[in-house]
Amino acid sequence: MDLTTLTALELGAAIRRGEVLPEEAVQAGLDTIAAQGQNSFITLTGAQALEGARQIRSQPAESPLFGVPMAWKDNLCTCGVKTSCASRILGDYTPPYSAALVERLEQAGALSLGKLNMDEFAMGSTGETSYYGPVANPWDASRTAGGSSGGAAAAVAAGEVWYAVGTDTGGSIRQPAAYCGVTGMKPTYGAVSRYGLIAYASSLDQAGPIARSAADCAAVLDVIAVQDRRDSTSLAVKGGFLAGLTGDVRGVRIGLPVQCFGEGLDPQIHAAVLHAAEVLRARGARVEKCSLPLLAYGVPAYYILACAEASSNLSRFDGVAYGWRAEGCTSLDGLYTQTRTQGFGQEVQRRILLGTFVLSAGYYDAYYKKALQVRERMRQAYAAAFQTYDLLLTPVTASAAPRLGESLSDPLQMYLSDFYTVPVNLAGLPGLSMPCGFDNAGLPIGAQLTGPALGDLAVLNAAHAFQLETGYHRQRPGRGGAV
Repeated sequence: MDLTTLTALELGAAIRRGEVLPEEAVQAGLDTIAAQGQNSFITLTGAQALEGARQIRSQPAESPLFGVPMAWKDNLCTCGVKTSCASRILGDYTPPYSAALVERLEQAGALSLGKLNMDEFAMGSTGETSYYGPVANPWDASRTAGGSSGGAAAAVAAGEVWYAVGTDTGGSIRQPAAYCGVTGMKPTYGAVSRYGLIAYASSLDQAGPIARSAADCAAVLDVIAVQDRRDSTSLAVKGGFLAGLTGDVRGVRIGLPVQCFGEGLDPQIHAAVLHAAEVLRARGARVEKCSLPLLAYGVPAYYILACAEASSNLSRFDGVAYGWRAEGCTSLDGLYTQTRTQGFGQEVQRRILLGTFVLSAGYYDAYYKKALQVRERMRQAYAAAFQTYDLLLTPVTASAAPRLGESLSDPLQMYLSDFYTVPVNLAGLPGLSMPCGFDNAGLPIGAQLTGPALGDLAVLNAAHAFQLETGYHRQRPGRGGAV
């Protein structure tokens, strides 16, 4: 049996039936990692995973994901395991504690194969700003895997792990999931605890699953979407996501915002997303066009707010208490300056400087305050839309995965690639990327489903309905393309 062709739930079921031992699954993942070359991992913990697999063999399997190998994005704290945020400045930092969601999944029998590569401090849309080198797309090694959770999406797509946990500040789960042909879910803001997540922009960051199917994502959320007193923004979530997947979308009202299907969208992506709409319509959903004119303001508002928060959050990294430190400094100011100059990459420095600027005296009202006002207006616009529609369906990206190096030469163009995803973060809503086709070059295309706050189950169920009718989520990169 080729275990890498199974979904996380299918592998979990095989382990519970005794057909596969947890250590066999771990070894299958490690063998696949060794055979790949997309640089999806920063730190491998194979020996620990094999030992963990032997230890849990006699334990009762209380979760459908019990014994299933997975991995963490490298901005999630893992006790005793290096957590670098793909940055030089954190060096070999090893946290003395684990993130809340790491604790939850480990208690459920998760076996981690390691820490996944990412854009440095989650700042990037291509997986190329990592200190440890870019992540290549498993479908075409000359293309990016997306970002910032590029390592997570690439690892799942390549069969190295059966699911991963990433983070999403402005599309960092959904965009790489679309580029790599896997399913990625950004839950409602507050549904998953941020305790132990190294912050980029605290009011936007949210952790969530990347897996092969919506059902896999639902199973992960059942474990990690739990209120946590250590995170003041954590919400009480009803749960029962996997059990709630009926695939019944009869009568569900789905809006297609016309602003998401205009100029700049690749015609092949346009056609693939509309095809997804037709599949859902055939299953009984009511699909029609709608309007969300404020979407055009999402990217500028997002980058003002995210950079402002980053300039504050990243001020703690100075080389004094932990992490990498510049050598030869003769003063405290010199230590700060040289450590940050040499320790942060170019994109992180750019965003810190932008954030400091918009928060500075004389510019706060002109930029930061106005961005907050736009954010509130956007929340109101989404709330009004969800008075009429249950879900919204849009593209995830305007084009398929770009070639490595293209986006870094034009940062503004990279920022504009987040047009379809950042409004969902600004409004704190659940959003999911699901594979919905391939372009003429054989590269995956993703469609995005968005729901109202705490409408995570409705989003997952619509994606599940689509995946019951189609097989895009089961396609795998192979020597001759899709297999």
